[in-house]
Amino acid sequence: MKIEDYEKVYKLWKATDIIIKSSDQKEEIQRMLKRNPYTCLVGIENNELISVVLGGFDGRRGYVHHLAVKPEKQSQGCGKAMMEELMKRFKDLKVIKVHLFVEENNKEVKDFYRHIGFKERTDLTDFSKTLIK
Repeated sequence: MKIEDYEKVYKLWKATDIIIKSSDQKEEIQRMLKRNPYTCLVGIENNELISVVLGGFDGRRGYVHHLAVKPEKQSQGCGKAMMEELMKRFKDLKVIKVHLFVEENNKEVKDFYRHIGFKERTDLTDFSKTLIK
């Protein structure tokens, strides 16, 4: 992903109802890309951005952030292909376990992740704390 693609990525995220938060600002995404260049992926078709996923690796576990597929390209295998490539790259890095978070009201996305083999855990509660506003 190149710096000039940020506006396209934000536009795609908005088109797929991903809520852009303070940690999704350009500077934060730059930090993510610098730390995880091998696991942050974009899908391009006819010179147009059609999908994106940010894969994070903390040295132990993999994390999936903001998988998005252009609405008119959804249900055509793009999201699955992005996740398959990301999982391949995580395996290359010897990642044993991958985590992702889905907002509670996003039933379609939950169904997608279940369909590609992710299991929903009910034994965890997500906690977060904002350090910088």
